Amino acid sequence: MAKNEMFCGIFTDDSFLLMKIPVFDILKTKERLRLIKITLCGQGKVRQEMYIADLHIHSRYSRATSKECVPEYLDLWSRRKGIHLLGTGDFTHPAWRQELQEKLVPAEPGLYRLKEELQRKDRIGEEDFSPRFVVSGEISSIYKKNGRVRKVHNLILLPGLFEAELLSKRLEMIGNIHSDGRPILGLDSRDLLEITLEVCPNAIFVPAHIWTPHFSMFGAFSGFDTAEECFGDLTPYVHAIETGLSSDPPMNWRLSALDRFQLISNSDAHSPAKLGREANLLDISLSYDGLYGAIQKGQGLVGTIEFFPEEGKYHYDGHREMPFMFKPL
Repeated sequence: MAKNEMFCGIFTDDSFLLMKIPVFDILKTKERLRLIKITLCGQGKVRQEMYIADLHIHSRYSRATSKECVPEYLDLWSRRKGIHLLGTGDFTHPAWRQELQEKLVPAEPGLYRLKEELQRKDRIGEEDFSPRFVVSGEISSIYKKNGRVRKVHNLILLPGLFEAELLSKRLEMIGNIHSDGRPILGLDSRDLLEITLEVCPNAIFVPAHIWTPHFSMFGAFSGFDTAEECFGDLTPYVHAIETGLSSDPPMNWRLSALDRFQLISNSDAHSPAKLGREANLLDISLSYDGLYGAIQKGQGLVGTIEFFPEEGKYHYDGHREMPFMFKPL
């Protein structure tokens, strides 16, 4: 992946300003809460008509989530934050799929929108646009491989609720998908990828927050050293990785083994107010096919909106009972 410049965006009350300011200078200021980072990849240029996409979130059916993680409030907060495309999260949970079926209607191919009569009016949220939803979900795989227990989270995007139903039925044969919106399955990540592609060949499969110590592909405690070790012969079918809140694209660009992957960022929100704390900038046709091309091939993936990784839970290494701490850079 080609690297590009770091930009800083400042949110004001009525607009978003993009300024070419060195990010590490910005870190020294006292205005951090009103600042975000934008990382551009390839030849991407920020344009006013681009779409902001947050593809990894959770519903109220996942553990430790807000009861407001329902379509009405997800739509409301997306309008408040200017998010055009939002993952549904938790497609494997039967009750959540039923709720989505009842409250969403088809929009562009492979996308949905909230029924107009359910939209909550709000003086902050934009009234003249309706965020789109794409079917998404996260699977927690806990299994033993090569003599070690592995705990890996993977994000899956699908072109419709019908495909979500089919894949959920396959996964229900393997483990419990009723008790948690992010189900825990004793299923090898490689086998999860195989089942996903068997059910839906144009599914998008992304290893989630790849550096999280306990639950990720490269996790220090239960992950792997390479993507090939995790996915074996199916590694070529993994085209993108999610950087997570505690790392950003420049940190990942330092590892040449990741050069072939698209780097995406999402909020992993457990409450509507957290939507968009990380997101993707897309210059695509608003459709599932457009999203597929961006994530799988980099076509229209302009860059990402980044959380300050220094504020991420797993950015620093050290020991709470010892007087030392290591920076990753």
